[in-house]
Amino acid sequence: MAKAAEVAVSVEEVAAYFSELKDPRSEVNRKHPLVSVVTIAVMAVLAGAGGPTAIARWARLKAEFLARVLDLPHGIPSKDVFGRVLSALAPQAFQAGFSAWLTSLRAKAAGNSEGVRPVFPIDGKAARRTHDRQRGLGALHSVSLWAADYGLSLGQVACDEKSNEITAIPELLKLVDTQGAIITIDAMGTQTKIAEQIVAGGADYVLALKGNQETLHQGVVDYLDQQIEEDFANVTARRHTTTETGHGRAETRHYVQLPAPKSLPGCERWAGLKTIGIAVLICLRDGKETTQVRYFISSLELGVKQFARAVRIHWSIENSLHWSLDVTYREDQLRIRHQHLRENFAWLNRFTLSLLKQHPAKMSQAMKRRSCGWSDDFLLQVVTGQGS
Repeated sequence: MAKAAEVAVSVEEVAAYFSELKDPRSEVNRKHPLVSVVTIAVMAVLAGAGGPTAIARWARLKAEFLARVLDLPHGIPSKDVFGRVLSALAPQAFQAGFSAWLTSLRAKAAGNSEGVRPVFPIDGKAARRTHDRQRGLGALHSVSLWAADYGLSLGQVACDEKSNEITAIPELLKLVDTQGAIITIDAMGTQTKIAEQIVAGGADYVLALKGNQETLHQGVVDYLDQQIEEDFANVTARRHTTTETGHGRAETRHYVQLPAPKSLPGCERWAGLKTIGIAVLICLRDGKETTQVRYFISSLELGVKQFARAVRIHWSIENSLHWSLDVTYREDQLRIRHQHLRENFAWLNRFTLSLLKQHPAKMSQAMKRRSCGWSDDFLLQVVTGQGS
């Protein structure tokens, strides 16, 4: 077990990440240091807290422990303090307060995956019970950027509903350094200005095609159908196939990537467009075969394995982030109805899940979270990175 002084120094270093966070409270209401309030909130959410009342309850039960590791001149803050602070902090400013911490985590994670371009999927998720019909507040819908290779949620922007993801994605891209990454987005985010912003940020894109870009989509389908019929005799095509078995099913994935023809409708409108691709998933389960076909445009050079990796990793935002938020954090049951509070809590969920994923223990994220509630030592390992 770490000595108290060593632990205090480590947690003080964590609290220092919030030193630039502007306190939204009036000076007369600053009885408890803002960095301590926010650090307690992070630790309590790691331990299983789901709102200001639970944060305060956990903090009271851990009063002796917290007094050792944080500056608490007036004891443990009340639930009203946590509620007021998390409601008053503007979500973008609150999220920006984690930037230095995320930079540190990202640098460490990137050091363990040298030589591989990171893939950053972007996708949206709703917290269905956060609506307030009496005040005309719809359910929180947030768009997240997930650093799949690192297990880090690097940014979040809230929007009113799924249709508003188109305006949320550009704001999200402004929050994150995407230099050198591959950005993947589903069909709703396949927009010319988003592609332009990605390329301007020094990244590449792999964008899915569906009906919202009907002319381009049909052009890619027709061109690929023609090349497939001719067995790619007249083009430079790259092909890759993978096969996996498990959980009672066999999955075969076929990927084809080829240069984007200048004859594609509106081709010149897409910044950096270099290649197009197709991914075909054939799944055999209980004797029944299903086929799923998806089409893409991309700024990537020819390199089908890199294209295939980006396409496959995109779905990790659903499987590794959204699924964990619903199962481990029960986010679909979140009933917070204050606009800023629910956005800030959604960010706390994403950030603390990122911390859990950095810890190397061979256990589920749900078990890691329980362990944070059971063991102060384990909680400190997760918060300070001592166990990773």
